[in-house]
Amino acid sequence: MADSGPPLFPKQQQPMPGSTAAMRPQPDHGETSYRGSGRLDGKKAIITGADSGIGRAVAIAFAREGADVLVSYLDEEEDAQATGRLIEEAGRKAVLVSGDIKSAAHCRTIVDRAVGEFGHVDVLVNNAAHQATFSSPEEISDEEWELTFATNIHAMFYLTKAALPHMREGASIINTTSINADQPSPQLLAYATTKGAIHNYTAGLAQILAKRGIRVNCVAPGPIWTPLIPSTMPPEKVQNFGGNTPMGRAGQPRELAAAYVMLASDEASYTSGATIAVTGGRPFI
Repeated sequence: MADSGPPLFPKQQQPMPGSTAAMRPQPDHGETSYRGSGRLDGKKAIITGADSGIGRAVAIAFAREGADVLVSYLDEEEDAQATGRLIEEAGRKAVLVSGDIKSAAHCRTIVDRAVGEFGHVDVLVNNAAHQATFSSPEEISDEEWELTFATNIHAMFYLTKAALPHMREGASIINTTSINADQPSPQLLAYATTKGAIHNYTAGLAQILAKRGIRVNCVAPGPIWTPLIPSTMPPEKVQNFGGNTPMGRAGQPRELAAAYVMLASDEASYTSGATIAVTGGRPFI
């Protein structure tokens, strides 16, 4: 691990779910660095939580690789509009859909809108997540536990079930899990438990869908600088966020985009049931 040193980030805190504009420093989503090469030409993608963070970085990369993108988000209008502009600047179609993916009906609405706009779905990226920090199980309300599961794991099932009739052979489902699936943080008990569930959900779904030619994989991020961090962690923990990795720093959202592009592309035609860990050197077994 890196030696202790000065704080990695200034102290900061935001109300949930957080805003990109209020973060110091601003995350790097690949706005100026990502260069596409046509790896996703003509593909149609749904990305949940694409207004900010990892989802925005993936949306930028997908668009610059040639994909049209539906941006699913809760209610973060400013962030979602910014992502939409970046997609359109890449010459691709951006469709913005707000609403709560805890609702099975809204998940069906997302897919119906994508099919109406695009005709079918080639890539489903289940990325949206909820987390909150607690010191003991007694602090976690029943409602908080249910909210975390409904957002992080139930919605994946609802979206997948709705999208499958519109996915063809060669389509790809990519689920965002976490280093917490392998090394759970005790302060993130509910979140970490759902991320372990996502790992098993991905492995089982990959086997079920193999005969249809639909691939299912997941990406396991380590500490990544997104609005989720200052909106769900105490300011003193934000200061040293990512310092416990062998690389000694948090990752930027852009540093995950290539993993999602690879899994969405036809180059990954024999990759299913896999987990790509992007963790700054922390092992994921």
